[in-house]
Amino acid sequence: MSAAWGGALLWGCVGLWLLGLGRGALVVSPVEETEGAARSIQKRSAKNPETVEFYSVTVDCTVASRFAHTVMTSSALNRANTSQEIFFEVELPKTAFIANFSMEIEGEIYVGKVNEKEKAKKQYEKAVSSGQTAGLVQASGRKMESFSVSVNIAANSNVTFVLTYEELLQRKLGQYEILTRIKPRGLVQNFEIVADIYEPQGLAFVDAYGTFVTNELLPLVEKTVTDNKAHISFSPTLDQQRSCPSCDGTLIDGDFIIKYDVTRASSLGDIQIVNGYFVHFFAPPDLPRVPKNVVFVIDTSGSMMGTKMSQTRDAMRSILLELHSEDHFAVISFSSSETFWRETLSQATRENVNGAADYVRQLQAMGGTNINEAMMKAISMLITDRNKGKLPESSVDMVILLTDGMPNSGVSHLPLIQQNVKQAIGGNMSLFCLGFGNDVDYSFLDVMAKQNNGLARRIYEASDATLQLQGFFAEVASPLLSEVDINYPHNKVDSLTTNHFSQLFNGSEIVVAGRLTDNDLDNFMVEVFGQGQEDFQVKGQAAAVEWGVIYPEKEYIFGDFTERLWAYLTIQQLMETSKRGSADEKNNATAKALEMSLRYNFVTPLTSMVVTKPETEDGTESPLIADKLTEEQRQQFEKTGLLSSLQRQVHYYPPAPNYRVFLVDGDPHFIIELPEREDALCFNIDDSPGTIFNLVRDPASGILVNGQTIGDKKIAPGGKVNTYFGRLGIVHRGLGVKLEVTTQNITIFQDGKRVKLLWSEAASLKGANMDLRLSKDRSLRVTLRDSVQFVILLHKVWEKHPYHQDYLGFYTLDSHLLSPSVHGLLGQFYHGLEFEVGDLRPGEVPEKPDATMHVKGHQLNVTRGWQRDFRRDVKNGENVPCWFIHSNGTGLIDGSVSDYVMSGLFKSEKINN
Repeated sequence: MSAAWGGALLWGCVGLWLLGLGRGALVVSPVEETEGAARSIQKRSAKNPETVEFYSVTVDCTVASRFAHTVMTSSALNRANTSQEIFFEVELPKTAFIANFSMEIEGEIYVGKVNEKEKAKKQYEKAVSSGQTAGLVQASGRKMESFSVSVNIAANSNVTFVLTYEELLQRKLGQYEILTRIKPRGLVQNFEIVADIYEPQGLAFVDAYGTFVTNELLPLVEKTVTDNKAHISFSPTLDQQRSCPSCDGTLIDGDFIIKYDVTRASSLGDIQIVNGYFVHFFAPPDLPRVPKNVVFVIDTSGSMMGTKMSQTRDAMRSILLELHSEDHFAVISFSSSETFWRETLSQATRENVNGAADYVRQLQAMGGTNINEAMMKAISMLITDRNKGKLPESSVDMVILLTDGMPNSGVSHLPLIQQNVKQAIGGNMSLFCLGFGNDVDYSFLDVMAKQNNGLARRIYEASDATLQLQGFFAEVASPLLSEVDINYPHNKVDSLTTNHFSQLFNGSEIVVAGRLTDNDLDNFMVEVFGQGQEDFQVKGQAAAVEWGVIYPEKEYIFGDFTERLWAYLTIQQLMETSKRGSADEKNNATAKALEMSLRYNFVTPLTSMVVTKPETEDGTESPLIADKLTEEQRQQFEKTGLLSSLQRQVHYYPPAPNYRVFLVDGDPHFIIELPEREDALCFNIDDSPGTIFNLVRDPASGILVNGQTIGDKKIAPGGKVNTYFGRLGIVHRGLGVKLEVTTQNITIFQDGKRVKLLWSEAASLKGANMDLRLSKDRSLRVTLRDSVQFVILLHKVWEKHPYHQDYLGFYTLDSHLLSPSVHGLLGQFYHGLEFEVGDLRPGEVPEKPDATMHVKGHQLNVTRGWQRDFRRDVKNGENVPCWFIHSNGTGLIDGSVSDYVMSGLFKSEKINN
């Protein structure tokens, strides 16, 4: 059996606080030993990858009463006669705590030890200063953080990596979700995902599915569910992983998702007691929702201009439509000053909602940012209407603030704004703060929200920002109870986690844990008080769940999980307390959180895990450091990470003898890839449909490639004319070959013969001068002898689409044999390009900074952006980061666009000649 050498697996199983997701990821790759050992895994490859076999990759997730315990294990064997370096990378949820990491190498086990962060930092800095590599946790996307380490493995030796982390699953929108992300780069001999769920309350439902699961793989998703236990597994064999019977590629690429909820029969909730610790889950069924009175405070300062403002308008219109008829609401937009839709709150009737939606639709971004004054007006409006009796007596008041920047108008001192808001609210309403983008001071919003019975949420600048805003509102749209107090016998418990909660929303859950001081449970009475549509009060006798009886084969499932759940929750809440309160309260909370992190071997923002790797050939040891980032650190990393990654690419690029790929696809987007420099240039060409452009022309060899554009069926309301390539002509006069490719068929002319193929066919034509291969994925590969290789893709559009139609993509894969005289919109770049990029600065869209490019004697303003490359994924494509040259590539291409307009599909004469 061949070795599964490139097996890189992303996976996970824990709860994510933000959206109730459980996710994590593991990447394993073999890497030949090089001097640049610290480079990213994406930039490394093995010359002899078959010498490293990843024979086992498993993830084992156990959930006991919402507390998830995940063990990731990966084993590899170095079959080579020389040492090999293996790179190990793990992505885990940003709210999970690493509890253990170990490596077993040649029978020696290297186990991580949790130290105070400052002590661990000194070890790490010492290693870095001595030139050694050290693993470090960094932010990875919105919800994950990445931890990586490389280790050198001797010839014919094994290595096993084991990572353990834990987290309390959070119920969001009525369910818990465990997500296993699978992104293999090859086949894995022994691959298995197993999840066991133990919920003594009983399971209401369990769903399991995969985005990559085909009909053939569906039977491999095994699910066994009883009243209070579920077992889910997915374990494809090596052959079942293959994308085709003779392929080394894998089908297993996507997300494996488990969703579940528990039964809720008691209004008191569920109390479980194991080994002297208890946990209480409270989410009573069938509570009526409480009307809400909400003031939306929307930042319309100049920094919101563009996409952020557009997404905010879209989200607000949808959010307004989700209001219930008994709710009351108001909308305040602010920049340097405030603008009111109305001076008081209005009931959410259809007429009022439509009127507010019209107001939101006209919001424009300009001016400064005066958060303090806008907040004072919003709070005053709620208080005034409440005092005047305009709002329902049994209702809850809330303010939702959306901002993307720092206050720079009016009161700008952050602590003073927090003080003013807290004093004005006076504990009588909840404040929810949404920080849009990376320029906002998230810590300022986080503290201000938590000082006022609410929470903060980051909204990431991305295409789904509208959905992020809508998703947050869905979580708080249906309040059930406010001012919830849960009381236990004082003489029977201590070390309680928070037992007072400002609100309980539909689809969420309250969790309280504590330690028992008395094992006599005969009089363990629990009382819950809250304010709903009516005063809520429930009282009852707690009964211990006999885990040994319910699950006789699994004593406590994994250790004393209730104690670890209590510790996890306590540390989380202490970390929150350390952000607010008096100096003494902050210091005491920090000290207690540190002590518990060390006691339970948790990697938290106050601790780091240190693993000393084996000695290298020079006799030195290097530590591996696993950290936990705060949200503020994540935000700072994302700010500096983007900038530094771009700055690393801002340097002089000399010409290279051969570039790997040049392409034109989409509307039409031209991309010049520079893989040796890990960069790309891109530009668009806008012209009227029917125009024929020269893409490649090599007079020495007689090669000519022209493309004719087509337009949309009709222009969408408010849209522009979009053009695509719908017809391509390829000529090689020296070989006597001519091809015409349209969105309907492919016609080949050679030696006086004519062959026509349909895109729906799979065909292969092989001749002395040309090889042609047509795949069912609508990919046509053309290889011309001793010169060049092209790939043409057909993009199919729904035939009844009102606007768009099918179009073609054109890719040059091998051009180094063409003559120095080759030219054309693509051809001119085949033999080298000198340019320099510098002066990186913010652009119109924050995630797309501008820069200055010096190329061909021109100084151009360019923008960092993305274009789609469909070679590997014909359906979805993949983003290629590139420097975008504006105005039809002016300054980058020779001459102007009109110089490339041809008089016919197979002609090399310009249309104006």
